[in-house]
Amino acid sequence: MKKILTGNAAIALGAYAAGAQVAAAYPGTPSTEILEEIAANYGAEIYAEWSVNEKIAFEVAFGAALGGKRALAAMKHVGVNVAADALMTAAYTGVNAGLVLISADDPGMHSSQNEQDNRYYARLAKVPMLEPADSQEAHDFTRLAFELSERFDTPVMVRATTRVCHGKGVTETTPRALPPPRPYQKNAAKYVMIPAYARQRHALMESRRAEWAAYAETFAGNRIEAGDPALGIISSGVAYQYAREACPEASFLKLGFTHPLPTELIQRFAGQVRRLYVVEELEPYLEEHVRLLGLEVTGKAVVPRIGELSPEAVREALGLGPSRVTVAVPADLPRRPPVLCPGCPHRGLFHVLKKLKATVSGDIGCYTLSVLPPLEMMDTCVCMGASIGAAQGLVRALDDERAGRVVAVLGDSTFLHAGLPSLVNAVYNRAPITVVIADNRTTAMTGQQDNPGTGQTLLGQATHQVDFEAIARAVGVEHVAIMDPMDIEPAEAVLRDAMAFPGPSVVIARRACVFVDRQQYDGALSVDADKCTRCRSCIRIGCPAISLGPESAVVDGNLCLGCELCAAVCPHDAFLRAATREAV
Repeated sequence: MKKILTGNAAIALGAYAAGAQVAAAYPGTPSTEILEEIAANYGAEIYAEWSVNEKIAFEVAFGAALGGKRALAAMKHVGVNVAADALMTAAYTGVNAGLVLISADDPGMHSSQNEQDNRYYARLAKVPMLEPADSQEAHDFTRLAFELSERFDTPVMVRATTRVCHGKGVTETTPRALPPPRPYQKNAAKYVMIPAYARQRHALMESRRAEWAAYAETFAGNRIEAGDPALGIISSGVAYQYAREACPEASFLKLGFTHPLPTELIQRFAGQVRRLYVVEELEPYLEEHVRLLGLEVTGKAVVPRIGELSPEAVREALGLGPSRVTVAVPADLPRRPPVLCPGCPHRGLFHVLKKLKATVSGDIGCYTLSVLPPLEMMDTCVCMGASIGAAQGLVRALDDERAGRVVAVLGDSTFLHAGLPSLVNAVYNRAPITVVIADNRTTAMTGQQDNPGTGQTLLGQATHQVDFEAIARAVGVEHVAIMDPMDIEPAEAVLRDAMAFPGPSVVIARRACVFVDRQQYDGALSVDADKCTRCRSCIRIGCPAISLGPESAVVDGNLCLGCELCAAVCPHDAFLRAATREAV
């Protein structure tokens, strides 16, 4: 059967076809849809869960594989940083049933804080890696990865990128086939990595690498595509698609198994062409290997090392002139920066923090958008959970006046992902910081996924709902408060008290994301032009539904939900309920 699938849907279907029975992930663009597809379409046959973080997701998958069921863990590229501790040692232990790790990289940083190249993780962990270039390969390589994992007794990485994950292509699917049972057998020397056993496993792991290298030479996904011998291009993943479109007449070495690389195949291809290029996104991973073989090759000297490639960029890099296909883009298109949604409860929170002149140690989530004008209320953002840790450093470095205004802001899901240990550290070391948990009842930035704070699992089962107030008190926080971030005056009072407390304090800013509860507001507002003085108070909250007209502020009724934050900050009572023209 053939279907048109995104790469993420193809990965999910590949896992299903391979007989996977457990899948775990933490949501993160561009990987999120993999688990959503599994839960929605194959949840009756594959246990699927949103784990609290990527390390736990990998460990859940590892445990399932150890117990005899094929298992998949999926995450975005920075999530592998979180999972790396477990990955590095799981490479030593090996597996029982197949274990596959999906790394969804994000060249161009469409929704990420960096664009690291996770091909190096395969080299560092010493595990095999496959790189699909389209939806068909995403399906096929995922299915194959489980087989290779069991064949070579190792976790296997599959690296996709944003364009593969979200692009669509015709995919020939295969039916589900459950592998023979692999019963669990206790084997401490294999699975308990005390130093004495780990030394033995390391030696065994190194001996397996020769088998992987031999396999790479014969793998059908590593292939020479003969063309004009004047120009030879080595490429992999979506970069291969760009290069193929840009240079259809060239000879290609298309690589799908990229760790270990097929040394003999590369040398044979290089001997067939007069000029050799490597076209790859981000780091010179392939190029470095080709150079180590003593081959003359051009790569990052001309191919950009930053951001995504495109057919146009490849043609320019290789000196082939402009693209044969031109796309006219109007020069006067307005900029469309990302912005907090109309009615977003984070807007009220940051409006108050700005009034209190807080120094905000930020985190990963929708609220990171508060860094942009007009709010401009994010001082740092590094990684999941770093808000609380960085805040503890800031209060040790700033003068007393500024240190008293240090506030760490992170979301409910982010707090559970990586913030809890840092809060324990703040209590233990008596750090005088205020931690605001922006509890909007969902994992919003990645598309409203459930988490332990929502009371529902990925498979729709009711479960225990985490009590953030109880957690904070349990770890020793003495000052804990709950507020509605859209109720401005009480919220300001709560935050003032928390920031004045001499030790660590926690404020839970609780109001549901508008995509979780669209009925919490009473409908669009409008502006009484006779009362509006164009003072810009409403503009400064950064709501995309409000603009400044020639005579007064203007509310776009198609965007406004009626959260009334603009009315709360307006000094002239100029906002009305649009439907009734009554004052707010």
